[in-house]
Amino acid sequence: MEATQNVEVTALVQKIAGLHAAISKLPSLSPSPKVDALFTDLVMACVPPSPVDVTKLDPEAQRMREELIRLCSDAEGHLEAHYSDMLAAFDNPLDHLRRFPYFSNYINLSKLEYDLLVRYVPGLEPSRVAFVGSGPLPFSSLVLAARHLPNTVFDNYDRCADANDRARKLVRADADLRKRMSFHTTDVADLTDELHKYDVVFLAALVGMVAEDKAKIVAHLGRHMADGAALVVRSAHGARGFLYPIVDPEDIRRGGFDVLAVYHPDDEVINSVIIARKVDADAIGPQNGQAHARRAVPIVSPPCKCCKMEASALQKREEVAAKEMSV
Repeated sequence: MEATQNVEVTALVQKIAGLHAAISKLPSLSPSPKVDALFTDLVMACVPPSPVDVTKLDPEAQRMREELIRLCSDAEGHLEAHYSDMLAAFDNPLDHLRRFPYFSNYINLSKLEYDLLVRYVPGLEPSRVAFVGSGPLPFSSLVLAARHLPNTVFDNYDRCADANDRARKLVRADADLRKRMSFHTTDVADLTDELHKYDVVFLAALVGMVAEDKAKIVAHLGRHMADGAALVVRSAHGARGFLYPIVDPEDIRRGGFDVLAVYHPDDEVINSVIIARKVDADAIGPQNGQAHARRAVPIVSPPCKCCKMEASALQKREEVAAKEMSV
């Protein structure tokens, strides 16, 4: 089994390295048939379940992966800017969001994040939310605000002024979203007192593209967010770690958060989702703090077909047993 997995991992890494080499030679990462085809091939190679642990690759492969994530980030920025400009040309841009090629992915990801929040932070009715790393096409904020959190104010943060200018144009024709959504040009490291007013903070996948940077950002959020506030962090798992940075839940815990759940999708949704909550430091003594540190993090993953069959069989056995007991 291990030998088979090693062969599979080696073949995958070689394929990814070949795509990385081809992408690196592109004169531009702006949308074009060739750019689109290469990134489609890359995504299709990374989506299927794989035994690869990208954090344990050799140094050369690690460097290739880090460079590939940067290329993916640049290409994603060009893609979002392109479609943001296209949408802004319509009288009401929000009526045409389906033109974006990854529309369904963002719809599903936003619903996933909302469902996880509702499940693991019961009673949460956020009045104000921050989205860090919103970009020129703030799809997640738009979907969350319109479909799941209709009474919530969204503050979107991005370091790029041009990205924020593009994003503002998308909500210009919608009176409700224009009132509830604002866009701020700043680095998350410069946010301090502002963070205390948010009930939920979303951290985009490409904010802090290496583990060390992401851990520093999480620690910064932990120092300034309000006790009890929720944190939603996008991560990656398995071969999807060639596309996005992988966030270690332990880094989130060390940043001052109670990690409530980690979800690894197995469908078109690329990003893993980590749900955490800011720990009330005053309420945690030394003994409670040690217990908090040892607590296992629930890994919430879609059940496999075998698990579904076993669960169905178990349910039937329980129903039969219940009937026998009632006789």
